[in-house]
Amino acid sequence: MYPEKQIELIKLLDGSVELKDGEIKIIDDSKLRGSIEKLVKKAVLSEDEVKKYLARYLVRRIAAAAGVHPNSIHDLYMARGHGDVPNIFTVPAINLRGLTFYAARIIFNIANEVNAGAFIFEIARSETGYTDQRPSEYVANVLGAAVAAGYKGPVFIQGDHYQISAGRYKENPKPEIKALKDLCDEAIKAGFYNIDVDASTLVDLSVEDVVEQQVLNSELTAFFLDHIRKLEPEGITVSIGGEIGEVGEENSTEEELRAYLDSLKIDLEKIAPDVIGLSKISVLTGTSHGGVVLPDGTIKKVAVDFDLLQHLGKIARESYGIGGAVQHGASTLPESAFSKFPKYETLEVHLATNFQNILYDELPDDLRAEIYAWLDKNNGHERKEGQTDEQFYYKTRKRALGEFKQKIWAITPDQLAKITTAWDKQFRDLFERLGVADTRQYVDKHIKEVKVEAKLEDYLLGTTKQEDTSDLAD
Repeated sequence: MYPEKQIELIKLLDGSVELKDGEIKIIDDSKLRGSIEKLVKKAVLSEDEVKKYLARYLVRRIAAAAGVHPNSIHDLYMARGHGDVPNIFTVPAINLRGLTFYAARIIFNIANEVNAGAFIFEIARSETGYTDQRPSEYVANVLGAAVAAGYKGPVFIQGDHYQISAGRYKENPKPEIKALKDLCDEAIKAGFYNIDVDASTLVDLSVEDVVEQQVLNSELTAFFLDHIRKLEPEGITVSIGGEIGEVGEENSTEEELRAYLDSLKIDLEKIAPDVIGLSKISVLTGTSHGGVVLPDGTIKKVAVDFDLLQHLGKIARESYGIGGAVQHGASTLPESAFSKFPKYETLEVHLATNFQNILYDELPDDLRAEIYAWLDKNNGHERKEGQTDEQFYYKTRKRALGEFKQKIWAITPDQLAKITTAWDKQFRDLFERLGVADTRQYVDKHIKEVKVEAKLEDYLLGTTKQEDTSDLAD
């Protein structure tokens, strides 16, 4: 389909790739590394909807030809749960909200330097909406970045917080369930082979019994486990995480973890007894998504209960055979805290806000001012009484990323260099502190190469309606 437009897009690659009789052949790998950015830009910014989706499809096919494939981290996590992988590193799950290609390219460059393999790129249901990055676009950014960096092998891309809106579910559960089912379908077709199902929003703290509190959480997690397994491409076992999370904002307990995982086992036996279960579980141990901003714009210091995090992870591994515990909302912690995650055997840590903070700190002053003026006009209703400008902009500016995507991508090379230089420093520090260097050996040992062929019909879906995700976590 659309052979002329596909050929026109391939011409952007300066003769480094040949498209003949529907087959992709790389002619010059070095030249491709320098030119793939042009195709990624079409995948992100093209005003021609058909070209935009064709570009995403072609990026994925070119990445496959270059030896880069989306994959699932499930088998690595299960090996860790069974004691076959040492608990000496923590996998960073990195949410990229803006200029995704450039941030991901830095990460792949660092990974090549330090022989890292255990790291994840992710985007939450909420972020997919307000950053205007559908799954196929996000995957094109990430895989294109891998090609640009000369990275080879499996790439782990994750749907973070595929979350149930408590308000919409209580009002009418069917449309909310359908919306999340559709997102899972869209994401898996695009190459998201790691998904965190988050029904913790439906934990009922109004009842005293901990098992009863987790009823809806476990039932819906079981439902989506079964649904996702039915969508898996051949050879892929999607890594699925569950969450006992942030409801009530009290630290998670052993009793809650056991109640949820025991109930989940029972629920799965009822609806899909042969379905493979979770690979990990997210818990709350003291942080919050995005951090808490003080009136002067600084971030409130928080204390992670690392002993609790270690304890819950140990139970997850030893009693349930899964990879361990996951920490959310960690990117605004002090740098010294990150070295503790591997020491306390944390499986995975989710990082987002600080990368966005760097982006905003280094944006041109006039563009930042324009964004803030837009927030005043369009998000002023979110300003709380007594909130300073610093607090208001900090909490709401993520919602402008989709609206200003074209202008952010249009900044000058010098302006972009300021952002990427700061990101490079941040990502290097995180990889070192989390012990990610030399983890490629574990990926190569436990992750089997699976080549899932991209289908053009999966890309020509048209623009998916942006949903209201203001009540969902990042």
